[in-house]
Amino acid sequence: MKPEVRLFLAQLPSQAVISACTCGPVGNWGKAPGTNGTLLGILLYTLVFFQIGLVGQVVLTALLVGLAILLCDEGERRMAKRDPGEMILDEVVAVPICFIGMNGLMAETGHVWLYMLAGFGLFRLFDILKPFGIKNLQKYPGGIGVVVDDLAAAVATNITLRLLIFALGFGGWI
Repeated sequence: MKPEVRLFLAQLPSQAVISACTCGPVGNWGKAPGTNGTLLGILLYTLVFFQIGLVGQVVLTALLVGLAILLCDEGERRMAKRDPGEMILDEVVAVPICFIGMNGLMAETGHVWLYMLAGFGLFRLFDILKPFGIKNLQKYPGGIGVVVDDLAAAVATNITLRLLIFALGFGGWI
């Protein structure tokens, strides 16, 4: 990380950094913070990503992922923990990737909530089990290690969801 960025983040109040990483109190609710983060990610997709085109989705994803990596890196430092469970910003920014490029298919078939439910379940499955080498990605240090495994789980979800949709005949390959 560039020294200027680290200096900027170091000047932020700890509560602001931690609150951003835990999405306010949401990361501390209940016994399944990752599920809370996934639900927030679906809300983010529904309210923002579903309303914009593919280019906008890609640009917004890149910006949010970059911000999440920086904040989670600093959040780990402030919380003095490695990838704490209550840090759910990584799930929130990764979940829209589960559905990226699928707006047309979802709107066209009218199965939006079915796709969302399937994406939710698949993402949680891949995030918890961490198959396909996803577990190895957590070994990266700092914010990258916090975020990249969730990004991989989201990509695996997107691919699996597309394969299921195609195999079950719910829509074309989009």
